[in-house]
Amino acid sequence: MNVIFFLVMRVICFNKCFMLIWMYLICASSNDEDPNAPYFYEGYYHLFYQYNPFSAVWGLIRWGHAVSRDLINWEHLPGAALYPDEWYDINGAWSGSATKMQEGGTPVILYTGNTNVSVQVTNMAVPKDPSDPLLREWKKVPENPIMMPEGIINSSSFRDPTTAWLGSDDIWRVLVGNKRDKQKRGMALLYKSKDFKKWVKAKHPLHSAKHIGMWECPDFYPVSLHGNDDLDASVEGPFLKHVLKNSLDDSKVDYYTVGKYFPKLERYVPDNGSVEGPNGLRYDYGKFYASKTFYDDNKGRRILWGWINESDSVADDITKGWASVQGIPRIVRLDSSSRSSLIQWPVSEVEALRGTSVTKHNVVLKRGSVMKIDGLNSGAAQVDVEVEFKLDNKVEDHVYETVEDMDVFTNAQKLCSRGKNVEGTAQGFGLMVLASDDLRERSVVSFRFFKQKSDDRIRKVALCVDQSRSSLDTDMDKTSYGGFVNLSPHQKSLSLRVLVDHSIIESFAEGGKTCITSRSYPMLAVNENAHLFVFNNGDSNVIIRRLRAWHMKEARQQYSSIL
Repeated sequence: MNVIFFLVMRVICFNKCFMLIWMYLICASSNDEDPNAPYFYEGYYHLFYQYNPFSAVWGLIRWGHAVSRDLINWEHLPGAALYPDEWYDINGAWSGSATKMQEGGTPVILYTGNTNVSVQVTNMAVPKDPSDPLLREWKKVPENPIMMPEGIINSSSFRDPTTAWLGSDDIWRVLVGNKRDKQKRGMALLYKSKDFKKWVKAKHPLHSAKHIGMWECPDFYPVSLHGNDDLDASVEGPFLKHVLKNSLDDSKVDYYTVGKYFPKLERYVPDNGSVEGPNGLRYDYGKFYASKTFYDDNKGRRILWGWINESDSVADDITKGWASVQGIPRIVRLDSSSRSSLIQWPVSEVEALRGTSVTKHNVVLKRGSVMKIDGLNSGAAQVDVEVEFKLDNKVEDHVYETVEDMDVFTNAQKLCSRGKNVEGTAQGFGLMVLASDDLRERSVVSFRFFKQKSDDRIRKVALCVDQSRSSLDTDMDKTSYGGFVNLSPHQKSLSLRVLVDHSIIESFAEGGKTCITSRSYPMLAVNENAHLFVFNNGDSNVIIRRLRAWHMKEARQQYSSIL
């Protein structure tokens, strides 16, 4: 039969859009999932990804491969980098990571294989030709599988090896996600090797936590206490902490803890007060899962990738022929002020896509006001917005919404889902993006202020994304999202950056202290009919100290028509 191959980037209703990242090589349809093995090698950034070329839903997974000079413009290489064709991965080549070997910096891939009897194992692949900077072909080593679930280890939940790190004892270490059904304990199993081929499981996990289920896609890396000094995975020393991130299979959220790694004890201990599980710290409080970082030794920074799933129905995915995208790559590092959480920010290369812009300064937003931001070419479906709001008073003196329910008060998402006014827009102030001219459709990104009724000294500020009126389509996930923002009580301004790309909204509060990603498929607010508004539904005036919005150009994409 004749096969038509499509390049699919981020789109809505088949409209072309700008911002990377993804290409699907589709025979009828395609499903894209976890980002795998990001790496910088010989002048190129590499990103692998799980995909099913035959359907817009999960299936027989293999690895695709894309390369870039700048993280913006991508060439998608032909064929599958890893194809499920051996007994140890015949039912799927699943997630994994790349590790830079000491000799020449050649990468090695560790990945999960689902065997012919549906047992999950860890396999290794190496470049066929290390002199090829594109690393177009990979070969699986004859020693595969190099790690197997033995003894009481759950063989159906043994997956997603991390980037390995080399200890001061010249022994390689790597983590594999696992669970123990008793107490629903998530575990990061630790394996060790002297030659990267023969691996032995340590006596105990590096870390584990009960009552939260399977840990998928673990990630473990050091962060500098000095904030801006990003570190390779193998760095040790007194002036750093470590981050352990896990993707929770039960709740489909990524959470992390910051703590101390003790190499001699082979233990990781989260900081006091750390919360394990879905109520803990997250990279992103919206649609963001199966994330993976890598150390970019080209520019000395750690970069984060995350998978953004869909908000429409499976039937819609099959009709449009694709599902899911990758988020904009972000720099991630320790917040140097708190030293207990991370901050994230889009890589600076994204700014090369900025085109014409609109600027506002020192505009008073009175109570109940809505202001349209005009002047963006071709509408606001592709836009990068940075805004700083100045309060009439300090944060501690701002007008707060009163909350009675203590269970709700501790959950930002529940707080952000309550208290709409008569027009249907939540309280607070912020931006309306992907909005129709009549505001029948809009996605609302705002700051909201809450206080506890029983003790109004207990106060919280949240970044909220209200999707309740994001689309006239009724068969759509319109979940509202929220994440708390840590502010000084004496602070008088708040900053917000929002990147919009047709169906993707990525929001960053206070320099990336709190991040939320959401998906929206409006029916009216499309292309030139998508608009940007700034609003104030609070009980006191707010000043737009500065606002700048850029129309975003398209990235260049090259792709192959070979599956």
